[in-house]
Amino acid sequence: MKWNAALKDFALYLKIERGMSVHTVNNYTFDVKKLVQYLEANAMTLSPLEITTEDIQNFIYEMAKEINPRTQSRLISGLRSFFDYLIFENYRSSNPLERIEAPKIGRKLPDTLSVKDIDSIVDTIDLSRPQGERNRAIIELLYSCGLRVSELTALKVSDLFFEEGFIKVTGKGNKQRFVPIGPQTQNYINLYKNYVRVQIKIAPAFIDTLFLNRRGKQLSRAMIFTIVKNAAAEAGIQKKISPHTFRHSFATHLLENGADLRAIQMMLGHESITTTEIYMHVDKSHLKDVMLKFHPRT
Repeated sequence: MKWNAALKDFALYLKIERGMSVHTVNNYTFDVKKLVQYLEANAMTLSPLEITTEDIQNFIYEMAKEINPRTQSRLISGLRSFFDYLIFENYRSSNPLERIEAPKIGRKLPDTLSVKDIDSIVDTIDLSRPQGERNRAIIELLYSCGLRVSELTALKVSDLFFEEGFIKVTGKGNKQRFVPIGPQTQNYINLYKNYVRVQIKIAPAFIDTLFLNRRGKQLSRAMIFTIVKNAAAEAGIQKKISPHTFRHSFATHLLENGADLRAIQMMLGHESITTTEIYMHVDKSHLKDVMLKFHPRT
C-alpha cells in the first residue's frame, strides 16, 4: 500500500463515513503528510503497513523541536485516527500510536467580550454602506446564537423559523440542531434579507444561502474573519478577537446569568458536556454566587 492511495481513501472515509467538513479532513490528512515528508527526507521507504511505533516516536521527537505541545497533541491525534482507519479496513492489526501518549496540555480558557464591547461593535457598523446591514446581522447572529463560522456561512433562508423563534443549524458531522433566536436578531436579519439581499444578483447555486457577497455567492470563512476584525477595530476594541470570540461570549454570558449547562451544551452543539464545562472556569464569581445561593450551609 502506497501513502498517497491510503491518504486518498482516508480522506474519503472521513468525508463520507464520518461526515467531516473539508476543513477538518484537510487537518487530519495534513498530519499524515507531515509523517510522509519526514520519511522521504530521511530516505525511509516504509509503507503505511510497515511503519512501527519506534519510527513514529522518532518522527514525533523531531517534530517536538519545532512545534508546541498543543500542536504536537493534535498531530498525534491525527496520526492515531489514520492508523485506526487502516485497522478498520483490515489493512493493519494494530495501531503504532497505541502506546504513544500525547503531551499534557492545560485547557486554554476562551477569550470573551463584555456585553458593552459587543454593543459597541454592533453600534459602530456603518449602515450607510451596502454591506452594513449584512455585517450587523452577521455579528449579532454570531453572538446571539453562538454559531461557528462554518455554521453561519452555510445558513440558509429556509433554515429560518422566525415564527417559532428558532433557526436550524447544521454543525459538525452534518448534525442538525435548532437554536433559539431573539426578536432583535430576527429584526436585523429581516432588514438585510428583505431590503439588501433582494437587490443582489444571486448565483443559481446560492439562491437559498442567507449571507452573500457582492457576487451573489456564499461568504467564505476568511471574509467573516475580516468583517469581525474590521468591526472590532472601528469600535476601538484592543484585544485580538475572531468570530469564535462571539461564540465564547454567548456561552459565558448565558452561564453568568444562570443558564443551565446542559441547555448551553445543546445550543452550542457540543457532543460532550465536558467540552461545555470549560465555561465553568471563565468566571469564578459565578460559581461563588451559586454556592452562596443554593448551599444549605452558607
